[in-house]
Amino acid sequence: MLKNSGEMFRAAGELGTVGLSFVLAIVIGALLGHWIDTKLGTNPWGFFVCFFLGLAAGVLNVYRITKRYLK
Repeated sequence: MLKNSGEMFRAAGELGTVGLSFVLAIVIGALLGHWIDTKLGTNPWGFFVCFFLGLAAGVLNVYRITKRYLK
């Protein structure tokens, strides 16, 4: 449980960035996959692999952040 207003604002700020970090992980994965495809000519496999790795990283990040505050 949150003890004071400082902890409450810190928690609100951290939870407010969850959506942004989720989207950024997916976008970075997709861009990396696209770059790999253009360099190695592995179209579309690099995109798909990196997209799903970014998706997994985003979900893991959301899980880790929300786990702290949903005890």
